[in-house]
Amino acid sequence: MQSRAYFDHNATTPLAGEVAAAFTAALRDVYGNASSIHQEGQAAKRTLERARREIAALVGAGPKEIVLLSGGTEANNLALSACSPGTHVVTTAVEHPAVLGPCARLEQAGVAVTYVAPARNGGVPIEAVRDALRPETSLISVMHANNETGVVQPVAEIGALARERGIRFHIDGVQAAGKLPIDVQALGCDYYSLSAHKLYAPKGVGALYVRPGAPLHAQLLGGHQERDRRAGTENVPAVAAFGAAARLALANHHDNLRLAELRDRLETGILSSIPDAWVNGAGAHRLPNTTNIGFAGVEGEAMVIALDLRGFAVSSGSACSSGAVEPSHVLLAMGLSREDARSSLRFSLGQSNTTEQVDALIEAVAASITQLRRVSATYSHA
Repeated sequence: MQSRAYFDHNATTPLAGEVAAAFTAALRDVYGNASSIHQEGQAAKRTLERARREIAALVGAGPKEIVLLSGGTEANNLALSACSPGTHVVTTAVEHPAVLGPCARLEQAGVAVTYVAPARNGGVPIEAVRDALRPETSLISVMHANNETGVVQPVAEIGALARERGIRFHIDGVQAAGKLPIDVQALGCDYYSLSAHKLYAPKGVGALYVRPGAPLHAQLLGGHQERDRRAGTENVPAVAAFGAAARLALANHHDNLRLAELRDRLETGILSSIPDAWVNGAGAHRLPNTTNIGFAGVEGEAMVIALDLRGFAVSSGSACSSGAVEPSHVLLAMGLSREDARSSLRFSLGQSNTTEQVDALIEAVAASITQLRRVSATYSHA
């Protein structure tokens, strides 16, 4: 069987060994309901609260400030739910659909929304955010790092601006957690979204940091779990795994230096061996593991398939947009043409990737591009 190499860690990550052990142990042994007062229930409660402390430590928060949820999408929706008709929200044109979708619904409910455009390198200028503010602005929502390009946004500066104006601030930190140091106090945010499956933990579990006193409108009603902020029996095994993953992320932060070196090696190798290629987001502060590269005259989806057949998993953009006919809204907002946006691939590295895999990927990309350009109707071979 052909060996494979996984370069799509921004879509999801494999389960780490220690995380899998925590998950299976809780699944097998901690079967009580964390709301029950008997010993089995209290064992589940202790497991839950230990994990909550570990998740809180990842972002510099207190345990009581962490709301356990089903993932980053629910976290983003919950953070945006406190906006009332007649108010105004500022976000950006490069947000994940888990923010853009709730913003569209807010507009239908009478909330005005401004979508700030990024600069050509994908960064959102702080001046543009400041200019978008109104007297009725109640919330600013900006992602910490972009899932497609890896561009890191100036969230600390935006947080300072929000505090100065008395405006609530939400950060979608799903892609940043584990790749960048996070201190919600220093960032000045009221809400910070997390997702476990980007951290080598299972899918279907996430969290939202909520600053004490920040308004929150529960979307799921019923029991009194999560201090009445999210009803429903907690998924104790998944939360235990999330906690283990958060603990590992703090312990293994040094691996991001290695990933940055591998990312740079990949970019240099591709750009030096393939003409008419470029890096989307070049020159901006980016995540250490992420690069988004465009190839003139080649469809991104065709490249994904070609590399898949050669044993490499990559992406043409956000996994949540797979199968979409439209090109990436992120790349279009950055000023790329529709053709160039469709010709771009995302490579996102992780703990399992090696120098040998990167070098093999460079060769596979070069061979695939050459093959696809031979039959391309849009690439000039002159």
